[in-house]
Amino acid sequence: MKTTLRIALLLLSFFSTVQFSKAQVPVLSSYPSASAVIFLDFDGHTVAGTSWNYSGPIYCGASTLSSAGITEVFNRIAEDYRPFQINVTTDSTKFLAAPVNKRMRVILTTSWEWYGSAGGVAFVGSFTWGDDTPCFVFTSLHANNVKNISEAASHEAGHTLGLYHQAAYDANCVKTSDYNTGVGTGEISWAPIMGVGYSRNMTLSTSGPNPYACTNIQIDLSVITSTNNINYRADEYSAVFATATNIPFVSNQFMVDGIITQSTDQDLIKFTQPATGRFQLDAIPYNVGTGNAGSNLDMQITLFNGSQTQLNVYNPGTLLSSVIDTTLNAGIYYLRIEGKGNIYAPNYASLGSYSLSGRFTGGGALPLRVLKLQGEVYGDKHKLTWLIDADEQITSQILEVSTDGRNFSPVINTDVTARSYQYKPYISTTAMYRLNVTFDNGKQYYSNIVSLRNTSTNDIPKLITNVIGNENIRVTSPGSFEYIIADMSGKPVRKGQLTAGINTINGGGLSGGMYIIRYANAGEQWTDKFIRH
Repeated sequence: MKTTLRIALLLLSFFSTVQFSKAQVPVLSSYPSASAVIFLDFDGHTVAGTSWNYSGPIYCGASTLSSAGITEVFNRIAEDYRPFQINVTTDSTKFLAAPVNKRMRVILTTSWEWYGSAGGVAFVGSFTWGDDTPCFVFTSLHANNVKNISEAASHEAGHTLGLYHQAAYDANCVKTSDYNTGVGTGEISWAPIMGVGYSRNMTLSTSGPNPYACTNIQIDLSVITSTNNINYRADEYSAVFATATNIPFVSNQFMVDGIITQSTDQDLIKFTQPATGRFQLDAIPYNVGTGNAGSNLDMQITLFNGSQTQLNVYNPGTLLSSVIDTTLNAGIYYLRIEGKGNIYAPNYASLGSYSLSGRFTGGGALPLRVLKLQGEVYGDKHKLTWLIDADEQITSQILEVSTDGRNFSPVINTDVTARSYQYKPYISTTAMYRLNVTFDNGKQYYSNIVSLRNTSTNDIPKLITNVIGNENIRVTSPGSFEYIIADMSGKPVRKGQLTAGINTINGGGLSGGMYIIRYANAGEQWTDKFIRH
């Protein structure tokens, strides 16, 4: 049975009275060779002879978005469906050439009165019906906000691909909302595409409960691929060292573009540094603006040497992008690129496209053998210690701090003999530190980056032990906190509520391995890890 879902994703108390001229729709396609098509129709359309036409034809006006607005909407939706062999397009000829049971017209229109006040509407599963029944997004009810229009369009297209809503339930399995609104602020804030993601930057496919029961788990990626005869894109890069793609330096630089298409996808890149010197890498997920707006991929980069020994892992906790700034000897190295979760987003479906920009700066003979920074939190203070093993004399060492992993400022210019520093930081969120060292031959080097959270351990829950040997997990808590325990794939296995004092959580049935416990209170989250023997 074809059931209409009335989706009131965004109801506004005002309407724009500004008149817009009809913009030229740019011709855009995300994957021209794909047989499955999502057609974004911005310039108006008359709908007739479909399941919507119970009262005659529906005349849909143009979206009134500018060409730049249309392009951004396209780019955001294209990234949401990047892992699949689906062509998101504004080209009607691509839509008309696609098989009738593998295409969907998404009408982005100002004409909402025929249906009623809603962000959009779709028939669940209509992508494969073969009768060109479209879905709708009512742009004027979104006040032409391109972010919200994009979220609504990806959501409605998801319904046509067979997806229901991702709902929210409390620890007792009581539904709190038909729409999961996500969690967090800033660049790494997260919500499901099939929930409500207007206020979150990172909106993803999700594995979670639908509105019909907390035990009805909808695995979005599986539904899309299994019910619509749609496959994932082919993997571009090997995950095996022996067959890693070799990327040469050209004028001491290299560029790489790729796509993480599945949660298990790992892309391995091989490069050869021609001489000892500084290696820098910018790893950027696809985005439509500052702060990695519209990105679907939280990037983690792991650096290996030619013997395939891991040297370091780069994944700034509050950023979706990642950076490397280090000194390497001449030789072969490998970069492993993968999508990861964060304190807000689960590990599931951190997928999308990315670019790497590598740079080598020659430095002659290496003046040091070891430059390593370590950090610890003591109450409300941060303690940093470091090790320097070098033949040259140190002329300057500056401890630097950053909140975004890109822009660093000095904490202190220490005495050249100092090997530690402790202070109470002014940063109220995660602080990222590095050591900037200059030697008497004029060479300058940066240490590894250390991240410390400026939160007193007395103010948040703590595991009494990180090694769990029996069935009970014990947590001391200063007050009321929600908790979720997830395995390393991001799948929740326990959830509940902590109260002030010592809490005992039943760990029976958990298999051996490492787990993450996430605490939440008043919009903030903290995570910890434990091992179950």
